[in-house]
Amino acid sequence: MDKKPQVDRQREHQANERTFLAWLRTSIALIGFGFAIARFGIFLRQIQVAVTQAEAEIHPLFNSENLGVMLVIFGIVTIALAAWRYNRVFWQIERGDYRPNRLIIWMTTGIVMILGALSLPFVFWRNQIPNPPASPPNKQQSNY
Repeated sequence: MDKKPQVDRQREHQANERTFLAWLRTSIALIGFGFAIARFGIFLRQIQVAVTQAEAEIHPLFNSENLGVMLVIFGIVTIALAAWRYNRVFWQIERGDYRPNRLIIWMTTGIVMILGALSLPFVFWRNQIPNPPASPPNKQQSNY
């Protein structure tokens, strides 16, 4: 069995590295979105409390902080999977027996779709902030 020329192996390794870097960018984006969603939810709650002077009601399980934490955790898991996949493909290229595996692609797609669907209620949810009670008009006494 002939070995592949060095240039072909080099191209394959470079493609493997580019794929790893794409996975890395995706995981960084997931972590960033998770952090932003969690912090923005806290900010919105604080604004609501400031406007209404009433404590905001928070669902114990389904809230923006939990969604943000799930995205951050999924981003971290994605980095680990990307490193594992990079190493696996590296050795397959070296041995000359590369076999593509789409399982990670389908798993990542499914999880991102689920987390995206979970974020939809936060996009469409409108908390009706009641108008603050009107203060009675000031009766100014006229000295004239």
